[in-house]
Amino acid sequence: MVNQELTATDNIGFTHEDFAALLDKYDYHFSPGDIVAGTVFSLEPRGALIDIGAKTAAYIPIQEMSINRIDAPEEVLQSNETREFFILTDENEDGQLTLSIRRIEYMRAWERVRQLQAEDATVRSQVFATNRGGALVRIEGLRGFIPGSHISTRKPKEDLMGEELPLKFLEVDEDRNRLVLSHRRALVERKMNRLEVGEVVIGMVRGLKPYGAFIDIGGVSGLLHISEISHDHIDTPHSVFNVNDEIKVMIIDLDAERGRISLSTKQLEPEPGDMVKNPQLVYDKAEEMAEKYRQKLLAAQQQQDNPQAEEASDLVEEEIPEATEEELAAAE
Repeated sequence: MVNQELTATDNIGFTHEDFAALLDKYDYHFSPGDIVAGTVFSLEPRGALIDIGAKTAAYIPIQEMSINRIDAPEEVLQSNETREFFILTDENEDGQLTLSIRRIEYMRAWERVRQLQAEDATVRSQVFATNRGGALVRIEGLRGFIPGSHISTRKPKEDLMGEELPLKFLEVDEDRNRLVLSHRRALVERKMNRLEVGEVVIGMVRGLKPYGAFIDIGGVSGLLHISEISHDHIDTPHSVFNVNDEIKVMIIDLDAERGRISLSTKQLEPEPGDMVKNPQLVYDKAEEMAEKYRQKLLAAQQQQDNPQAEEASDLVEEEIPEATEEELAAAE
Protein backbone atom coordinates (compact mmCIF):
# COMPACT_ATOMS: atom_id res chain seq x y z
CA MET A 1 0.00 0.00 0.00
CA VAL A 2 2.79 2.35 0.93
CA ASN A 3 4.66 1.50 -2.24
CA GLN A 4 1.57 2.23 -4.31
CA GLU A 5 1.31 5.76 -2.70
CA LEU A 6 4.98 6.50 -3.40
CA THR A 7 4.59 5.43 -6.98
CA ALA A 8 1.55 7.67 -7.39
CA THR A 9 3.42 10.65 -5.99
CA ASP A 10 6.40 10.03 -8.26
CA ASN A 11 4.09 9.96 -11.27
CA ILE A 12 2.98 13.58 -10.61
CA GLY A 13 6.24 14.72 -12.22
CA PHE A 14 6.78 17.79 -9.90
CA THR A 15 10.48 18.66 -10.49
CA HIS A 16 12.81 21.05 -8.63
CA GLU A 17 12.46 23.46 -11.56
CA ASP A 18 8.68 23.41 -11.16
CA PHE A 19 9.04 24.16 -7.45
CA ALA A 20 11.39 27.12 -8.14
CA ALA A 21 8.96 28.48 -10.71
CA LEU A 22 6.15 28.23 -8.19
CA LEU A 23 8.20 30.21 -5.68
CA ASP A 24 8.90 32.89 -8.28
CA LYS A 25 5.19 33.07 -9.05
CA TYR A 26 4.33 33.96 -5.46
CA ASP A 27 7.45 36.02 -4.72
CA TYR A 28 6.90 39.72 -4.08
CA HIS A 29 8.48 42.12 -6.54
CA PHE A 30 10.55 44.83 -4.82
CA SER A 31 11.70 48.03 -6.51
CA PRO A 32 13.97 50.90 -5.39
CA GLY A 33 11.82 53.62 -3.81
CA ASP A 34 9.33 51.21 -2.27
CA ILE A 35 8.65 51.39 1.47
CA VAL A 36 8.17 47.92 2.97
CA ALA A 37 7.77 46.30 6.38
CA GLY A 38 10.71 44.25 7.59
CA THR A 39 11.85 42.37 10.67
CA VAL A 40 15.36 42.57 12.10
CA PHE A 41 16.79 39.11 12.57
CA SER A 42 20.56 39.73 12.71
CA LEU A 43 22.55 42.73 13.96
CA GLU A 44 26.11 43.03 12.68
CA PRO A 45 28.95 45.42 13.62
CA ARG A 46 28.32 47.73 10.63
CA GLY A 47 24.79 46.85 9.58
CA ALA A 48 21.85 44.48 9.95
CA LEU A 49 20.03 41.75 8.02
CA ILE A 50 16.31 42.35 7.53
CA ASP A 51 13.57 39.91 6.52
CA ILE A 52 11.21 41.68 4.11
CA GLY A 53 9.76 38.51 2.53
CA ALA A 54 12.27 38.32 -0.31
CA LYS A 55 14.16 35.14 -1.20
CA THR A 56 17.33 36.60 0.31
CA ALA A 57 17.63 38.69 3.46
CA ALA A 58 17.99 42.40 2.72
CA TYR A 59 20.84 44.44 4.22
CA ILE A 60 20.91 47.88 5.82
CA PRO A 61 24.35 49.49 6.36
CA ILE A 62 24.89 51.54 9.51
CA GLN A 63 25.11 54.82 7.56
CA GLU A 64 21.55 54.27 6.31
CA MET A 65 20.04 53.59 9.75
CA SER A 66 19.45 57.19 10.83
CA ILE A 67 19.41 60.75 9.58
CA ASN A 68 21.75 61.44 12.52
CA ARG A 69 25.21 60.00 13.02
CA ILE A 70 25.28 56.76 15.03
CA ASP A 71 28.14 54.51 16.14
CA ALA A 72 26.37 51.15 16.50
CA PRO A 73 23.26 49.51 14.98
CA GLU A 74 21.91 48.88 18.49
CA GLU A 75 21.31 52.61 18.87
CA VAL A 76 18.49 52.33 16.31
CA LEU A 77 17.47 48.67 15.85
CA GLN A 78 16.58 45.74 18.08
CA SER A 79 16.45 42.04 17.21
CA ASN A 80 12.99 40.87 16.05
CA GLU A 81 11.82 44.49 15.72
CA THR A 82 9.44 45.13 12.82
CA ARG A 83 9.38 48.53 11.16
CA GLU A 84 9.35 50.32 7.80
CA PHE A 85 12.32 50.32 5.46
CA PHE A 86 13.03 52.14 2.20
CA ILE A 87 14.39 50.02 -0.66
CA LEU A 88 17.52 51.87 -1.71
CA THR A 89 18.96 49.66 -4.48
CA ASP A 90 18.03 46.74 -6.67
CA GLU A 91 19.29 43.24 -5.93
CA ASN A 92 23.04 42.76 -6.19
CA GLU A 93 24.69 39.72 -7.76
CA ASP A 94 23.78 37.71 -4.65
CA GLY A 95 20.13 38.68 -4.91
CA GLN A 96 20.33 40.98 -1.89
CA LEU A 97 18.48 44.33 -1.60
CA THR A 98 19.92 47.35 0.23
CA LEU A 99 17.59 49.16 2.63
CA SER A 100 17.48 52.57 4.32
CA ILE A 101 15.75 54.14 7.32
CA ARG A 102 17.59 57.43 6.79
CA ARG A 103 15.77 58.05 3.51
CA ILE A 104 12.35 57.71 5.18
CA GLU A 105 13.40 60.07 7.98
CA TYR A 106 14.80 62.47 5.37
CA MET A 107 11.50 62.61 3.42
CA ARG A 108 9.44 63.06 6.57
CA ALA A 109 11.81 65.75 7.88
CA TRP A 110 11.31 67.84 4.72
CA GLU A 111 7.56 67.36 5.02
CA ARG A 112 7.74 68.60 8.61
CA VAL A 113 9.83 71.71 7.87
CA ARG A 114 7.52 72.62 4.98
CA GLN A 115 4.65 72.47 7.46
CA LEU A 116 6.57 74.60 9.97
CA GLN A 117 7.34 77.17 7.27
CA ALA A 118 3.65 77.27 6.24
CA GLU A 119 2.76 77.94 9.88
CA ASP A 120 5.48 80.65 10.06
CA ALA A 121 6.72 78.85 13.16
CA THR A 122 9.73 79.85 15.24
CA VAL A 123 12.09 76.94 15.94
CA ARG A 124 15.14 76.66 18.17
CA SER A 125 18.39 74.89 17.34
CA GLN A 126 22.01 74.76 18.44
CA VAL A 127 24.80 76.00 16.20
CA PHE A 128 27.11 73.07 15.41
CA ALA A 129 29.47 74.77 12.94
CA THR A 130 30.35 78.19 11.52
CA ASN A 131 32.03 79.41 8.34
CA ARG A 132 32.73 82.68 6.57
CA GLY A 133 29.18 82.83 5.25
CA GLY A 134 27.29 82.13 8.45
CA ALA A 135 26.36 79.29 10.83
CA LEU A 136 25.03 75.74 10.55
CA VAL A 137 22.23 74.17 12.61
CA ARG A 138 20.04 71.06 12.43
CA ILE A 139 16.26 71.26 12.10
CA GLU A 140 14.36 67.94 12.27
CA GLY A 141 17.69 66.27 11.50
CA LEU A 142 18.26 68.36 8.34
CA ARG A 143 21.24 70.69 8.01
CA GLY A 144 20.18 74.33 7.92
CA PHE A 145 22.18 77.45 7.10
CA ILE A 146 21.93 80.88 8.75
CA PRO A 147 23.51 83.59 6.53
CA GLY A 148 25.76 86.04 8.36
CA SER A 149 23.37 88.89 7.49
CA HIS A 150 20.64 87.05 9.41
CA ILE A 151 22.63 86.43 12.60
CA SER A 152 21.64 89.17 15.04
CA THR A 153 24.31 89.17 17.73
CA ARG A 154 27.44 91.11 18.57
CA LYS A 155 29.34 87.91 19.26
CA PRO A 156 31.88 86.67 16.71
CA LYS A 157 30.36 83.81 14.72
CA GLU A 158 32.87 81.33 16.08
CA ASP A 159 31.64 82.05 19.63
CA LEU A 160 28.14 80.85 18.68
CA MET A 161 29.20 77.17 18.71
CA GLY A 162 26.77 75.23 20.90
CA GLU A 163 24.47 78.22 21.42
CA GLU A 164 20.73 77.65 20.92
CA LEU A 165 19.11 80.28 18.71
CA PRO A 166 15.47 81.10 17.88
CA LEU A 167 15.03 80.87 14.10
CA LYS A 168 12.51 81.60 11.35
CA PHE A 169 12.42 79.92 7.93
CA LEU A 170 13.64 81.88 4.90
CA GLU A 171 13.83 79.09 2.30
CA VAL A 172 12.73 75.44 2.29
CA ASP A 173 13.67 73.73 -1.00
CA GLU A 174 13.97 69.94 -0.89
CA ASP A 175 14.84 69.67 -4.61
CA ARG A 176 17.90 71.90 -4.16
CA ASN A 177 18.56 70.63 -0.62
CA ARG A 178 18.40 74.21 0.68
CA LEU A 179 17.19 75.01 4.18
CA VAL A 180 17.91 78.65 5.02
CA LEU A 181 16.96 80.27 8.34
CA SER A 182 17.04 83.66 10.01
CA HIS A 183 17.99 84.48 13.58
CA ARG A 184 17.36 88.18 12.94
CA ARG A 185 13.77 87.58 11.80
CA ALA A 186 12.98 85.56 14.92
CA LEU A 187 14.33 88.27 17.22
CA VAL A 188 12.66 91.09 15.31
CA GLU A 189 9.32 89.29 15.34
CA ARG A 190 9.56 88.75 19.08
CA LYS A 191 10.53 92.39 19.58
CA MET A 192 7.82 93.54 17.17
CA ASN A 193 5.16 91.99 19.37
CA ARG A 194 5.99 94.74 21.88
CA LEU A 195 6.50 97.59 19.40
CA GLU A 196 4.11 99.84 17.50
CA VAL A 197 4.41 102.15 14.51
CA GLY A 198 4.62 105.71 15.83
CA GLU A 199 6.34 104.65 19.05
CA VAL A 200 9.44 106.56 20.23
CA VAL A 201 12.29 104.35 21.45
CA ILE A 202 15.81 104.97 22.70
CA GLY A 203 18.52 103.26 20.67
CA MET A 204 22.26 103.04 20.24
CA VAL A 205 24.05 103.74 16.96
CA ARG A 206 25.85 100.49 16.11
CA GLY A 207 26.88 101.08 12.52
CA LEU A 208 27.09 103.88 9.97
CA LYS A 209 26.85 103.27 6.24
CA PRO A 210 26.49 105.66 3.29
CA TYR A 211 22.78 104.76 3.06
CA GLY A 212 21.94 105.14 6.75
CA ALA A 213 22.54 104.19 10.38
CA PHE A 214 21.87 100.88 12.11
CA ILE A 215 20.31 101.46 15.51
CA ASP A 216 20.18 98.86 18.28
CA ILE A 217 16.81 98.99 20.04
CA GLY A 218 16.62 96.45 22.80
CA GLY A 219 18.79 93.83 21.14
CA VAL A 220 17.46 94.09 17.57
CA SER A 221 18.68 96.28 14.76
CA GLY A 222 16.59 98.91 13.00
CA LEU A 223 17.55 100.95 9.95
CA LEU A 224 17.47 104.75 10.07
CA HIS A 225 17.71 105.43 6.35
CA ILE A 226 19.58 108.58 5.31
CA SER A 227 16.34 109.98 3.83
CA GLU A 228 14.66 109.65 7.26
CA ILE A 229 17.33 111.51 9.28
CA SER A 230 16.18 115.06 8.48
CA HIS A 231 14.02 117.13 6.16
CA ASP A 232 17.27 118.88 5.22
CA HIS A 233 19.62 117.16 2.79
CA ILE A 234 22.21 114.91 4.45
CA ASP A 235 25.41 114.05 2.59
CA THR A 236 26.35 111.22 4.93
CA PRO A 237 25.06 109.85 8.27
CA HIS A 238 28.58 110.41 9.66
CA SER A 239 27.87 114.15 9.64
CA VAL A 240 25.04 113.68 12.17
CA PHE A 241 25.91 110.60 14.25
CA ASN A 242 28.82 108.75 15.76
CA VAL A 243 28.95 105.05 16.60
CA ASN A 244 27.71 104.44 20.18
CA ASP A 245 25.62 107.63 20.22
CA GLU A 246 22.40 107.18 22.22
CA ILE A 247 19.51 108.68 20.28
CA LYS A 248 15.71 108.81 20.17
CA VAL A 249 14.04 107.46 17.06
CA MET A 250 10.47 106.79 16.01
CA ILE A 251 9.31 103.50 14.47
CA ILE A 252 7.72 104.13 11.09
CA ASP A 253 7.48 100.56 9.74
CA LEU A 254 7.53 97.01 11.12
CA ASP A 255 8.10 94.33 8.48
CA ALA A 256 7.83 91.00 10.28
CA GLU A 257 8.04 88.96 7.08
CA ARG A 258 11.51 90.29 6.25
CA GLY A 259 12.53 90.95 9.84
CA ARG A 260 13.11 94.70 9.38
CA ILE A 261 12.39 97.73 11.52
CA SER A 262 12.43 101.14 9.81
CA LEU A 263 13.15 104.20 11.93
CA SER A 264 12.96 107.98 11.57
CA THR A 265 14.21 111.13 13.26
CA LYS A 266 12.94 113.33 10.42
CA GLN A 267 9.35 112.81 11.55
CA LEU A 268 10.34 114.06 15.03
CA GLU A 269 11.74 117.42 13.85
CA PRO A 270 9.72 120.41 15.20
CA GLU A 271 11.09 122.40 12.25
CA PRO A 272 12.76 121.06 9.08
CA GLY A 273 16.50 120.69 9.62
CA ASP A 274 16.41 120.59 13.44
CA MET A 275 18.11 117.20 13.46
CA VAL A 276 21.15 118.81 11.86
CA LYS A 277 21.01 122.16 13.70
CA ASN A 278 19.77 121.15 17.16
CA PRO A 279 19.33 117.38 17.71
CA GLN A 280 18.73 117.83 21.45
CA LEU A 281 15.60 119.86 20.67
CA VAL A 282 14.39 116.97 18.51
CA TYR A 283 14.92 114.52 21.38
CA ASP A 284 13.21 116.85 23.87
CA LYS A 285 10.16 117.22 21.61
CA ALA A 286 10.16 113.59 20.39
CA GLU A 287 7.06 112.36 22.23
CA GLU A 288 5.10 115.48 21.31
CA MET A 289 5.96 115.16 17.62
CA ALA A 290 5.30 111.40 17.69
CA GLU A 291 1.80 112.03 19.02
CA LYS A 292 1.12 114.37 16.08
CA TYR A 293 2.41 111.67 13.72
CA ARG A 294 0.10 109.08 15.28
CA GLN A 295 -2.87 111.44 14.95
CA LYS A 296 -2.09 111.81 11.24
CA LEU A 297 -1.90 108.05 10.87
CA LEU A 298 -5.24 107.69 12.65
CA ALA A 299 -6.86 110.33 10.43
CA ALA A 300 -5.52 108.59 7.33
CA GLN A 301 -6.87 105.25 8.56
CA GLN A 302 -10.30 106.76 9.21
CA GLN A 303 -10.28 108.26 5.73
CA GLN A 304 -9.44 104.85 4.28
CA ASP A 305 -12.24 103.22 6.27
CA ASN A 306 -14.69 105.99 5.27
CA PRO A 307 -13.94 107.14 1.69
CA GLN A 308 -16.78 109.69 1.81
CA ALA A 309 -15.08 111.68 4.58
CA GLU A 310 -12.93 114.67 3.71
CA GLU A 311 -9.51 113.57 2.50
CA ALA A 312 -6.75 113.94 5.07
CA SER A 313 -4.56 116.15 2.93
CA ASP A 314 -2.03 117.00 5.61
CA LEU A 315 -0.56 113.48 5.65
CA VAL A 316 1.78 112.74 2.79
CA GLU A 317 2.99 109.15 2.77
CA GLU A 318 6.50 108.81 1.48
CA GLU A 319 8.08 105.68 0.09
CA ILE A 320 10.88 104.76 2.46
CA PRO A 321 13.97 103.61 0.58
CA GLU A 322 15.26 100.29 1.82
CA ALA A 323 18.76 98.96 2.03
CA THR A 324 19.45 96.11 -0.36
CA GLU A 325 20.24 92.61 0.89
CA GLU A 326 23.88 93.22 -0.08
CA GLU A 327 23.97 96.42 1.98
CA LEU A 328 22.39 94.67 4.96
CA ALA A 329 24.84 91.79 4.70
CA ALA A 330 27.77 94.22 4.57
CA ALA A 331 26.49 96.01 7.64
CA GLU A 332 26.43 92.93 9.84
